[in-house]
Amino acid sequence: MMHGPPRGANSAPSQRPLADTRAPDEGDGVDTSPDVSDSIAKTTCYMCACRCGIDVHIKDGKVRYINGNKDHPVNRGVICGKGSSGIMQHYSPARLKKPLLRTGPRGSGEFREIEWEEAFAIATERLSAIRRTDPKKLAFFTGRDQSQSLTGWWASQFGTPNFAAHGGFCSVNMAAGGLYSIGGSFWEFGEPDWGNTKYFMLFGVAEDHDSNPIKIGLGKLKARGAKVVSINPCRTGYNAIADDWIGIRPGTDGLFVFALIHELLKAGRVDLDYLLRYTNAHILVVQEPSAADDGLFVRDADGNPLAWDRVAKASIKATDPEARPALTGSFTIEGRRCVPVFQLIADRYLDESHAPDAVAERCGIAADTIRRIAAELAHVAFEQTIVLPIAWTDWAGRRHETIKGRPISMHAMRGISAHSNGFHTCRAIHLLQVLLGTVDVPGGFRFKPPYPRSAPPGPKPAGKTTKAMTPLDGMPLGFVCGPDDLLVDEAGIPLRIDKAYSWEAPLAAHGLMHTVIRNAWAGDPYPIDTLMMYMSNMAWNSSMNTVETMAMLTDSDDAGNYKIPFIIYSDAYYSETVPFADLVLPDTTYLERHDCISLLDRPISHADGPGDAIRHPVVAPDRDVRPFQSVLIELGARLGLPGFVKDGGSARYADYADYIVNHERTPGIGPLAGWRGKDGTSIGKGAANPDQLQRYIDNGGFWHHDFADDQRYYKMANRSYLDFAMQMGFIPTAEPIVFQLYSEPLQRFRLAARGHGRVLPPEGDRQRIETYMDPLPFWHMPFEEAAVDLEKYPLHALTQRPMHMYHSWGSQNAWLRQITSQNRLFVHHRTAASLGLADDDWVWIESVNGRVKGQIKLVDGVNESTVWTWNAIGKRRGSWGLKDDAAESNRGFLLNHVIGDQTAADAQGKRYSNSDPVTGQAAWFDLRVRIVKCADEEAGFTEPQFERFQQPPHFEPAPDKLTFGAEFRTKRETTG
Repeated sequence: MMHGPPRGANSAPSQRPLADTRAPDEGDGVDTSPDVSDSIAKTTCYMCACRCGIDVHIKDGKVRYINGNKDHPVNRGVICGKGSSGIMQHYSPARLKKPLLRTGPRGSGEFREIEWEEAFAIATERLSAIRRTDPKKLAFFTGRDQSQSLTGWWASQFGTPNFAAHGGFCSVNMAAGGLYSIGGSFWEFGEPDWGNTKYFMLFGVAEDHDSNPIKIGLGKLKARGAKVVSINPCRTGYNAIADDWIGIRPGTDGLFVFALIHELLKAGRVDLDYLLRYTNAHILVVQEPSAADDGLFVRDADGNPLAWDRVAKASIKATDPEARPALTGSFTIEGRRCVPVFQLIADRYLDESHAPDAVAERCGIAADTIRRIAAELAHVAFEQTIVLPIAWTDWAGRRHETIKGRPISMHAMRGISAHSNGFHTCRAIHLLQVLLGTVDVPGGFRFKPPYPRSAPPGPKPAGKTTKAMTPLDGMPLGFVCGPDDLLVDEAGIPLRIDKAYSWEAPLAAHGLMHTVIRNAWAGDPYPIDTLMMYMSNMAWNSSMNTVETMAMLTDSDDAGNYKIPFIIYSDAYYSETVPFADLVLPDTTYLERHDCISLLDRPISHADGPGDAIRHPVVAPDRDVRPFQSVLIELGARLGLPGFVKDGGSARYADYADYIVNHERTPGIGPLAGWRGKDGTSIGKGAANPDQLQRYIDNGGFWHHDFADDQRYYKMANRSYLDFAMQMGFIPTAEPIVFQLYSEPLQRFRLAARGHGRVLPPEGDRQRIETYMDPLPFWHMPFEEAAVDLEKYPLHALTQRPMHMYHSWGSQNAWLRQITSQNRLFVHHRTAASLGLADDDWVWIESVNGRVKGQIKLVDGVNESTVWTWNAIGKRRGSWGLKDDAAESNRGFLLNHVIGDQTAADAQGKRYSNSDPVTGQAAWFDLRVRIVKCADEEAGFTEPQFERFQQPPHFEPAPDKLTFGAEFRTKRETTG
């Protein structure tokens, strides 16, 4: 019998802050605990997406030192190299200093400085004209900004459906695959039960996301002797400390998972009771191939799904708590054949095509290894069950005296997501978890509030109609349940510039940011007027086919006008994208502004309770810059957007801080959940509290609520939790959340492809829809792999980010650059030997899309058919405040130059985005290459090279040496 971990961030005495942190006097005259700061401000880190709590030490009005906040529920005092080097991010030589207006050709970097009033006037005039005529001619796309509840609402109030954030090229497969299956997902929506897990599987996880919680969790697992299994072509970071590294071939994880499922089904090692209680495994599915409802659930007159009661020998409501449903068999109801979902699962995955011997060669994993892992999963799940002595009541009012768990947990990320078959692979991993009964149980994968939600959750995306001077009737992003929800016109043409929620990407829950520039350049499906972007380096490391992307940004029509007429861009730094903008709105750093890490967006919850957080200015800007969120709010007021102005037309919010406190998305629910109500005593729902931000600051920058013991597990069916979730506004009603092993929404698309329904796909898209909108997860070869000559391009090529860097941000940071200023192409030593390559050789990395030159490093820890490199290290000369001889510009390279942004033409000559056909997720990792040794005279420098950007006015020359901090030492020594 095991008990769960103690509640609270750090309950052990050894983890609490010391009352007196000064070291004792050792009598030698040396002060071992000098005062390093005048004050300490507690806020939230922004050096990656982890959102850890930090203590920022301030000395003479400047940042002196950053360490982890020991009371913070995310990192518990742990801080990584990225977080501690936030000082150098804040004081980066690349910081923009003033609004800029382009004066030279786009892409040259020729600007003049302007005042904010002129910048606002230009933007307001441009955007007002769009809003008065056709709001969808504004395309507004943001990067990893962590404020999408604001930016999405702004787009909705403006009236444009053309809004999305970074998720479409990051992890929409991970999100959609989980949200359509179990109502939650990996990464920000869930976490392993670190305190009880005995067997932990990592699928495609690098070290840049959620790094501190994972490191803390892995430390717990290692200390307890739990087994860690990593499935990843690259053996770095977490994968290097795994007990079992499975060096799989990229893009074949689905095959591997289906082989595990095959073995478990064949052995009868699945949790049938769990399936009956929490999933749709028992729901009956129509089996009439020519019928308009083939593959849909059998329903009663009220629309309730039906099951077959194996005792009563009759159909019953699937949700009847007294039912004894059949999981297998074939039944006839009103003359029609139907079978339970589980029967379809068994029929598919018990087929010998999914056996270990059938998939081993394609996966690069021995069949015996697959069988061993399946046996280990079965043993831990069914022979090492955990039982906690905690009573709880389920949704039907049934009391349970204990909480049972099967201690297997899984985590997956971009290595799974960034393939054109990634959606179904993500679903396959969730299917594996559910068959074992390991979701939201002790020792398993656990939901973070506000999840779980219904699968799929609401609302649906808005944008079917757009009208001048009129907001959308909802938010631009959402979840479709069938063809009727798509954003297409009567001819099937997409209504969004990125083609999200069209027949090309039906379940595009995060949009397709990576398609925007090409589609806007081509005027496909229509021309736009203005592209507005925030914090997304789309002219460099956030685009596929970088060379063509830069050409599109600068391309003109026959009249000499840019094909993308106007670009507004906001960033804190002089990235590779800034020189392509017409108007630049300089942002602050994360230490100079308010931010809201909200339950409406990406909170800091953990499985034992909800939480959210803020950032607040801990130092004042020393440049003429403004927080983009406040700029957006002012633009909203100047444009007169509903919700941004009062009845008389005056601004509703003074700035983002005012918005955070006083905005309500629905009555009583605002950006922050803590300290609501006039007196600050409410959580979740309540009136605006004018002291709310100060309450957060006083509490270390965060709010967290601890669940009662009986609310912590089985959230999908736990009455106490469901009641709480409804009170908080997480879910509309306290109804159970049913896991969708078989996805009826996907089947509705297949029926449309067969000609059934009101909204039908164009003829040329029907086979694609029929194939990929499968209601059960399946595997297909990645698109590029299927299209190229594999003998000519025999190697998979991947990128991932080092633990100490994130996106483009880290590789301009003076401290982090000392760790990595040049990336290498990592090649297995046997692969290199077969190609006549030696360590440190310079090679051309060639794909069907082009070639890039870099230097190799021989390693053992990589799949032999795979090469890989660190992403976003290579820089363009003139960007990021780096000197012209910086290693990043001369020896670092960017693999994006050879990644295609479109698929090969199909039989009709049509080319699609190089993306997952279900969600539109960018297929970064489908790349196939060959590597060829450079000629001697080509070695020593990277290619391709591009013209150096000019520097903005008053941009200080890149320093030879950064000596920040020397002033503090000088002052201490001279005054001490």
